[in-house]
Amino acid sequence: MRTAIRQVRGLGAAREGVGHWKLQRLTAIANAILILWFIVTAIGMAGEDYLAWRAWFAHPLAAAMMLLLVVSTFWHARLGVQVVIEDYVHHEGVKVAALTATTLVIFALGTVCVVSILKLAAGG
Repeated sequence: MRTAIRQVRGLGAAREGVGHWKLQRLTAIANAILILWFIVTAIGMAGEDYLAWRAWFAHPLAAAMMLLLVVSTFWHARLGVQVVIEDYVHHEGVKVAALTATTLVIFALGTVCVVSILKLAAGG
């Protein structure tokens, strides 16, 4: 004979939900600040030519802020897509495949962006 608590023990939250939620909110706040910074910068550089933008990217602070923006944005996207997949995909095999594919695609896109920013910052 099994009690109700014994049946559900181990099936509840794995103590990861709150950390995931906090991380998603932290990246959202970082994104808001960094996107605002980028919009203000882009408006200030409106009408500038390609060489001016390259010179801007070559500045260490600008490159660092752009790297933070890219990493935070892709991390936030990964967290959000993970929640959607976990909530709405019920077949375990499809869920694992979707989470793996999402992680790989977001990591690849983020890597391309980071390498591009570093290349611009190095003057290449």
